Amino acid sequence: MQSEQIPLEIPRRRDRMRKESWIRTVLDESGFGALATAVGDRPRLNINLFVFDQTRDAIYLHTARRGETRSRIEPGVPAAFAVAHMGRILTAEAAIDFSVEYASVVVTGTARIIQDDEEASRALRLLMRKYAPQLEPGVDYRDVEAADLARTTVYRLDIESWSGKENRAPEEAEAFDYPGARSRGHRAGRGARR
Repeated sequence: MQSEQIPLEIPRRRDRMRKESWIRTVLDESGFGALATAVGDRPRLNINLFVFDQTRDAIYLHTARRGETRSRIEPGVPAAFAVAHMGRILTAEAAIDFSVEYASVVVTGTARIIQDDEEASRALRLLMRKYAPQLEPGVDYRDVEAADLARTTVYRLDIESWSGKENRAPEEAEAFDYPGARSRGHRAGRGARR
């Protein structure tokens, strides 16, 4: 069940801090994110598609049935998850004063493997609804079955705290799109607005 309010972590730049409703929207709209864990002295990062479940205040993602991510998370571990959007490069008189438009969210909590088939199936359906909302299960593709669950591992990150930051400039600001965004096929654009 959704909490009454997840604690906000206060960033150094308080003027860029955003409230919970903004954070929820950015998590809903982000295409992929990075899950960070550490076991012993070995930090690891897994970049993956995900879905934010507002009813549980949790993030779901999945990977192969076997592998490093599963072995790191199996016992349930503290984890962090981040998403970010880049906007325009903001120019200045001196190189050190250049900046960038961005929107970012970082959450912390506990990551665990979902053992319950019903919850795992629901999470996979949420992922499909997020990434292919125009397609209908049972019509455009086969719905989740037991054999599918035997081939994947579904994780849930229960959110315990989060922070959101945004830097955006007025349209008329001296700015330009990041050239690498075009050359790699990414859309250049502004950070999420709320």
